[in-house]
Amino acid sequence: MQFIRSENLVPNMRLAKPIYNKSGVLLYERDSKITPSIIKSISNFGLIGIYVLEPAEPLPPITEEDLEFEKNQTIFVFTYKEILDNLKKGKIPGKLNSLVELVIKEYGTLNHPINFIQNMRAPDDYVYKHGVSVAILCALITKYLKLDYRHQKNLVTADFLTNLGYLFIPDNISKKGTWLSESDKDSIQLAMEKGLSTLKQKDKLLVLPPDSIDLVEYYVLSTSKNKNAPRPSKMIEHLSNILRAANTFDQLTAMNINHSPLSDITAMKFLYTEQKKYSKKVIDALSKVIHIMPRGASIDLTTGDSAIVIDENSDNFMKPIILRLIDNKIYDLSDPKTYRYIQIYDTMKTMDNRIRIDNDTLKQFHSDPLLISTLNKFKRSS
Repeated sequence: MQFIRSENLVPNMRLAKPIYNKSGVLLYERDSKITPSIIKSISNFGLIGIYVLEPAEPLPPITEEDLEFEKNQTIFVFTYKEILDNLKKGKIPGKLNSLVELVIKEYGTLNHPINFIQNMRAPDDYVYKHGVSVAILCALITKYLKLDYRHQKNLVTADFLTNLGYLFIPDNISKKGTWLSESDKDSIQLAMEKGLSTLKQKDKLLVLPPDSIDLVEYYVLSTSKNKNAPRPSKMIEHLSNILRAANTFDQLTAMNINHSPLSDITAMKFLYTEQKKYSKKVIDALSKVIHIMPRGASIDLTTGDSAIVIDENSDNFMKPIILRLIDNKIYDLSDPKTYRYIQIYDTMKTMDNRIRIDNDTLKQFHSDPLLISTLNKFKRSS
C-alpha cells in the first residue's frame, strides 16, 4: 500500500480504501480500478491524494466497524470544514450543534475500545481532520469517565470551536509541520487568541452549550505568555485536561504529508512522562478507549526480535500475552519475571498508520492445541 498524491494518479491503479461523498454515500469500493472519471472525482472532492494497492498486493482485511469509522470521518470532515470556513467569514454555522450531537451519538455512547484510524493530512486539510479526530477521542474519553451528556456536548463543541484559531496561522508556519521555532509558536498562540476573539464577538449569536466559550477561553489562554486565563471551575479544568491530551495524542500520531508520525505507544509514553501537563487519569482513560495493542498486532521487542499479540491486557496495554516468533512460545508480559527481560519496544505500522495485524500467524496459533492450552492456563491464573 502506498499514498499517491491526486496529481500523480494514473488509470488502473487499485483503491486501497473506499471513497465516500460528503453525505457518506459509497462512490467507489476498495479494490476498484482507478479510471479517468475517478481521478476527476478525486480532484473535485479536493482530496490531496489516496492510498492505492501495489499491483500484486492482496486486499487487506478490514472490519465493518473500521469501514463505518472511515465513512463517519468523511461525513464529519466535510461538515466541519463548512462550519469552520463559515465562522472565519463571520457567518453563523447552522450545522455545529447537529455535528456535535452526531459525534456523541456515534462515539460518546460506546462501551468498547475502537481502532482509531487517522487519514493522511496536508496543510490544506489538517485543521478539519484534526478537529474531527480530537472530537471523537473526547467523546470516547468522556464516556469512559462517565461524564454526563451535558459535559460531553460542552467538550466536543469546545474542540470544534477551538480549532478556528488554526485558520489564522500564517501559511509559511502551518506548512512547517512540527519543526517550529519559538517565534513560530508565539505566532500560533496569537492566531489561537484571534480565533477566541472572533468567537467571543459572535457569542450571543451562536447557540452553544453553557460554558463552551469559557472552556475555549481557558484552554487557549492557559498557554498564553501575555494574557492570564480566567480561574476555571473544577469541571472546566477537567474538560480542558481531556481536550489537551486528545489534541496532543492526535498531533503526535496523525499521518502527515510533511513528517512521519509517532506510534501510539511512543505517544502514550510521552503523555505519561509529562505528568505536570497531562492528567494521568485522562491518559489512563485514553488507553482504555482505543486499541493500542490489539490482538494480532505485530510488535518489536526490546530483545531485538518480533512477536504477535495474542491477547490484550485491558489493565496495562504494555503487558499483553504474546507469541514470540523466534521460539514460537507464549509469554505473559504481566508476569514480573517475564517482563524483567522481555518488553515491547514498539508496534509495527502499515503505510496508512494502521497497526499491522498478522492474521496468518494467528491462524497457525489457533491450530496448535498446545498453544491454546497454554494461553487458557495464563488466562485462568491472571
